[in-house]
Parts: sequence; structure tokens; C-alpha cells
Amino acid sequence: MTVLVALPDEGMRNRIATLVGGVVPDPGDEVEFVVWTPDAAPLDRVIDLLVLPYVVTYDFLPRLAGRVRYVQSQSLGYDGAAELLPVGVAFCNAVGVHEAPTAEVAMTLILASQRGWPDLARNQFAEKWEREPYPGLIGQRVLLVGVGGIGGEFEKRITGFGVELTRVARTARGDIHSIDELPTLLPDADIVVLAVPLGDETRHLVDGAFLDLLPKGALVVNVSRGAIVDTDALVEHVRTGAVRSALDVFDPEPLPAGHRLWSLPGSLVSPHLGGNVQSMKDRIDPLVRDQIARLLAGQNPDHIVLPA
Repeated sequence: MTVLVALPDEGMRNRIATLVGGVVPDPGDEVEFVVWTPDAAPLDRVIDLLVLPYVVTYDFLPRLAGRVRYVQSQSLGYDGAAELLPVGVAFCNAVGVHEAPTAEVAMTLILASQRGWPDLARNQFAEKWEREPYPGLIGQRVLLVGVGGIGGEFEKRITGFGVELTRVARTARGDIHSIDELPTLLPDADIVVLAVPLGDETRHLVDGAFLDLLPKGALVVNVSRGAIVDTDALVEHVRTGAVRSALDVFDPEPLPAGHRLWSLPGSLVSPHLGGNVQSMKDRIDPLVRDQIARLLAGQNPDHIVLPA
């Protein structure tokens, strides 16, 4: 029986179909590759594995009913998919693809903010030589909210910078604090890094009350999902200098022209770079290859976050 795999573009089709030394055989009777996206005309048979484009909205998911068995996302987050996924279709996310690059973005945002890089960039264009002291990172108290894949990769990178790291998860275990302990932890945090999934429990986790508990000038870094933060509350706190922000994700997104976060002092904007690096294909291609191998073996794919 042939496994039908639909890929979003010709480049990925060529890369996956020509993999050698891996677990997928050369294209033939066992695997058939097609280039197909959900906005194209339906195929004449059921797709076993549909690999989505990297950047998508999920409006098309209801149209997959009866046409697709498994959806493979190229993203780690999948908020909004559960409400639209039809019965009979399972959804897999891209575990292991974006965690390390997203942790790099978190480190970039922190270092840039703590060493005044936005000011230095403006001074360079103005040919202005100023040597103002900035907080730096050595000795800073970093509160990491979320110890999953991204949080774990961030921890690997931050520990060499001489910070005091406190970790927070949904439930306490060992030296990891519970999210319920945030009110007692926030007053001692110089930097808060948000690396939690978006859900009912975490939507607007960072609201006015959360921000009021932070020391003056603390830095809020968000590399998870924009709606973790109450944007209006954050804007007001950044405007008054109560906190600073360094964000890779926003609510709304893309950040509209004229939004206050573009221009407020103390605000650093990154356009949802996350895992969007040139090496992404080196991780997503093997993931797709391994998913195909599991189908050929009569098994379910890995990383099913929304079962059929």
C-alpha cells in the first residue's frame, strides 16, 4: 500500500524524496510525494500525511475532513487548531525544530536590551559617541516561566552568564516553583522570560497586576505567544518606565503600523523570528522523514498533540 505524502513546495519535495541513508526508501511503490496545499483542488485519494507550510492560519482545517489522515505542522505552537480540526484528522506539531533557535532569540533580546543595543544602533546612524552604563547581565535575577522545550534550551544558554536563575512551571517539583508562586517571585526578578504554551490558564498571564509586582525597570521577554501578555497593560507600564519589554510575539500580530510598542523607549520589537532560521530545514526534513517511516511501519506518527 502506497503512503501518500503531500508537501507544501517543490523544494521540500525534492529534499525529502532524495534523502539517502535515512529511513525512507527512494520514491517508488511504497511512498508517493505530491506538492499540495489546502487551498488547491482536492486530490482523488486520501492524503496520509499533509505537511503544512511554515506560516499558516488554520481556517482551512475544516476542509480536510475525509481528505487527510495526519497533519504535520512546521510550527511548535498550535493554538487555534483544536477548534477547527475535523473529526478523523490528527494534528502533529514540530517538536525539536524550533526550541533551540527560539532560545537564541530570547538570549538576543535580553543581551540587546541589557546592553543598550537599540540606543547604540541609533547612535551609530547619528555618528554619536556615548558611553552610558547599562544593566548588563552578570548578577541579574532571571525568572524563567516555562521549563518545556524552549525553556530547557534557554536554560542551557543563560547559565553561563552569571545570572541567578529561578524556574517556574505549572506545578512545583524539586527546585522548580509553581506558577501559583509568581506573586512572591516577581518582586525579586530583574528579567522575566515567558516560554509557556498559550491556553486558558496562561492567556493574559502577564496583566497589570503581574507587571505591578515587578521592580521598576525590570525586563519582560516574550518568545511564546503574544496573548500571554495583556498588550494594553504592557504598553502603559512601558510608557511610564515601570518596566521594559523585549518581544518576539505580539497580540495583535503582525504589530500594526503606528502601534506604541514600535516607538516607546524601553520597547524592543522582533518580528516573530523564533525558529525562522536558515537551518530550519535541517531539522524539519528529518522530522518529516521519520513520520513517513512510522506510517510505512504501520504506526502512528510521533508528536500527535490533537488526536483524531
